[in-house]
Amino acid sequence: MNDWPQSLNIDDYFLRDRIAEGRGETVAIRLDDRDVTYTEVDARASSYSAVLRDHGVDREDRVLIVMPDGLDFVASLFGVLRIGAVAVMLNPGLTSAALTATIESSEAAAAVVHPRHRSHFEESAALSPHHPAVLAVEDDEPLPGASVETIATGPQDPAIWLFSGGTTGLPKAVVQPHQSFANTANLYGKGSLGLAESDITIAVPKLYFGYATGSNLFFPFSVGGSAVLFDGRPTPEAIFSRVARHRATVLVNVPSAINQMVADPGAANADMSSLRLATAAGEALPETLYHQWKSAFGVELLDGLGTAEMWHIFVTNTVDDVRPGTLGKAVPGFEIKACDDDGEEVAVGEVGRLWARGDSLGLGYWRDPEKTEESFRGEWFASGDLVAIDHDGYVVHRGRADDAVKVKGKWFSPQEVESRLLDHEDVVDCAVVTVSDEAGLAKPVAFVVPGGDVSEQDLIDWVLAGLEPYKHPRRVFLVDELPKTHLGKTDRDRLRRLAT
Repeated sequence: MNDWPQSLNIDDYFLRDRIAEGRGETVAIRLDDRDVTYTEVDARASSYSAVLRDHGVDREDRVLIVMPDGLDFVASLFGVLRIGAVAVMLNPGLTSAALTATIESSEAAAAVVHPRHRSHFEESAALSPHHPAVLAVEDDEPLPGASVETIATGPQDPAIWLFSGGTTGLPKAVVQPHQSFANTANLYGKGSLGLAESDITIAVPKLYFGYATGSNLFFPFSVGGSAVLFDGRPTPEAIFSRVARHRATVLVNVPSAINQMVADPGAANADMSSLRLATAAGEALPETLYHQWKSAFGVELLDGLGTAEMWHIFVTNTVDDVRPGTLGKAVPGFEIKACDDDGEEVAVGEVGRLWARGDSLGLGYWRDPEKTEESFRGEWFASGDLVAIDHDGYVVHRGRADDAVKVKGKWFSPQEVESRLLDHEDVVDCAVVTVSDEAGLAKPVAFVVPGGDVSEQDLIDWVLAGLEPYKHPRRVFLVDELPKTHLGKTDRDRLRRLAT
């Protein structure tokens, strides 16, 4: 554990310290139409701080951020942190019910909302007994220009809410302190990724997702690098064109988008030569997909695992140490172990629930002491991920505890079947869940996005030919696309409902 200073505000750590180092005129953000310097980000952040104070926002008040990626998302985030308030970053595409629930539970003092999302936000807020002050700012709209001093906060003071990225149920709000963000920037961003001032990052996930907040904002800012931001869907063409235009060096990616990129007709002509690495997280990365990526682009792809409760990635492959099919090893500075249901460490190589310890541990779930007690065990976080850790420390993901069940008395991991299905030339995307039959027994069911003329029986036979018989899906539903959660992950809870 680090010896943290008594005062730590990540507004200084990620932004204002760069200006103090003389990097004020260095490019911080690369937009489609212009570059933005650290000094310009700082000035815009002070403007947001001033306006939020005028709206009565005080230290530790929650402020909702409902904005597309761009300068104003970044400036409003630092503007919130600057006055010691707590940022709650939301997906602008949240359903009205989810948005209303978040407004109510957060009891936010204010909300920074892009004008195009304002009507949806206010309609949702009207359904809640709590009504935050709404600040709707047009892109580049002039705001008060006075500089605002950064409030001195402590390492364990709350800074940002992150929402758990599970694939079932309503997301839980994890309260993360300032210390967590600085810690992972040091250990993973500077350490595992080796980020430097020359790096230019670009991400498929949007900034409201903690994975992107770190990898495409905080981490490059921590070293004086820059981030490519754009408002719009991260289609393969959108990513290919911006990587080439901005000469990005690090691509922050997720398996579903990796799958789309390798299958895209434009992949063969995409100029990815500026990239020195890409990362994968958010969902399991099938080994098959790793090799397809390497074959298509020749860029090293680093699979890793992180959680909202530990803020970001704490297990990863590195450029110098990649073992396909694994998550790599614990990031130096973090400790991990695989445990049984009683919290006892399992034998080497056996499957257990992943426990993690380090200085990025959250403060708990907002106003949910029961779930906090269940998952936060002293200095450790007991995750819902099932893993096996070998003698050398490499971690293999074996699914989620809420997904893995016994089929015919044997443990079944949907990932294994998904990987087999993705090996089929006519499968574009897929997801496997388990449902109960009439006798209450668990049966695997697959949802497949086909890319050619393939039948349900063809795919069942394909799995039977490559895996143990009990693992084959009892049904295969051919669909146009897979439903997604608020963080863009496959919504397995919805798939289970569709399968019953």
